[in-house]
Amino acid sequence: MFQAFRRSATEPVSNPPLERQEPKTGRPKIGLALSGGAARGWAHIGVIKALTANGIVPDVIAGTSIGALVGGVWAAGKLDELEVWARAINRRRILGLMDFRLGGAGLIAGGRLADLLARNLGDMTIEQLPVRFAAIATEISTGHEIWLTQGNLAQAMRASYALPGIFSPVKVAGRWLMDGALVNPVPVTAARALGARFVIAVNLNADFFGRGTVIQNHGLEEEPEAVEVAIAQENRFGSMFRIDRMIRRQFFGDKKHDGPSGISSVMIDAFNITQDRISRSRLAGDPPDVLLSPKLGNIGLFDFSNAATAIQLGVEAVERSLSEIREAASALS
Repeated sequence: MFQAFRRSATEPVSNPPLERQEPKTGRPKIGLALSGGAARGWAHIGVIKALTANGIVPDVIAGTSIGALVGGVWAAGKLDELEVWARAINRRRILGLMDFRLGGAGLIAGGRLADLLARNLGDMTIEQLPVRFAAIATEISTGHEIWLTQGNLAQAMRASYALPGIFSPVKVAGRWLMDGALVNPVPVTAARALGARFVIAVNLNADFFGRGTVIQNHGLEEEPEAVEVAIAQENRFGSMFRIDRMIRRQFFGDKKHDGPSGISSVMIDAFNITQDRISRSRLAGDPPDVLLSPKLGNIGLFDFSNAATAIQLGVEAVERSLSEIREAASALS
């Protein structure tokens, strides 16, 4: 995903064994809990870079969905390459990674993105990482919360971000897994269980749903008559070769007409509302020592091409809380 992705697919990727870090004496073991949030997840890059630049280096990473992706890439020593790639990405390159399909358990097979990860991370395993790491996923048949703490790193990331209905589920060690945000959107509990005494959590969705309320007595006003939007088909045979284009249009929506966004945004908006309610409940039961909430209100769910802004907002979230982080860490020393 990253600059390394430009090399030949046949060029071998070396993965030398890495030694796990031990926290310096005099400070608690630091854990970082990274939430899901689709394109807003680029803010995690800014958060990690700002923390480490200020000497706050995590010993434990627990990530959900894109939080697992960014956290795992940092642990693998490839965050700079990911940042370069993210800043250069555009809509065409995003579409090129989306292998749309009819049928199956998701609109996107996910093979192209998985290949991209595999080319950069190779056969690197979680056990090889220099920090403790967990990617959070959900088992489809049982709803169990699965902590992926061993095995292939790229596969663990893929299972954690397998958004229901969008990406196909991933089979890991006999279990079919999907996005971990269904059960643990901000995995503070996992970070503590992996040995972190001081946990910094990053919630990417607080700027959207934090002001949620109840609107009573709604729906009395008459609505204008709905306008159906049809997808034009030039001819019977030509349309057969435009299925991919039709799916993409349905996926992203038609901005020319007033109505709901594409199926991707509708599904993820619904998913994020549920995720927000679960986050509030779990954070209340096991709050982090410091909670960072980047101001991402202007970053869309699929606005992956706006990485520069998201990264900067992640940096700013850390800068606003530096004194709080240091005071909290000092109190636990």
